[in-house]
Amino acid sequence: MKKLKEIEGRKCPKCGKVEMQKNAGFTKAGSQRCKCLDCNYTYTLNPKPHAYSEEVKMMALRVYYSGVSGRGVGKVFGMNKANVYNWIKKTGNSVDKSED
Repeated sequence: MKKLKEIEGRKCPKCGKVEMQKNAGFTKAGSQRCKCLDCNYTYTLNPKPHAYSEEVKMMALRVYYSGVSGRGVGKVFGMNKANVYNWIKKTGNSVDKSED
């Protein structure tokens, strides 16, 4: 029988056990997945955040208010134009529109 290695940070978030954890492949983003053989729960070791940082949001809004379209801002920053439009709706006119 194959002995499972104990890797640092590998702890089941459901049952809390450290032993009986095995690799279960990778996510689409490339993060390691693990599976608890005790409770049969599959989890991601170090999940990547799904949100843009506040710096990126503020830069995108500054570029938008300087005259670039929402679609253009999306192309420059490599994001969906809907993100830019949603941030504009949420912030309204509270963004510092002046150049640094």
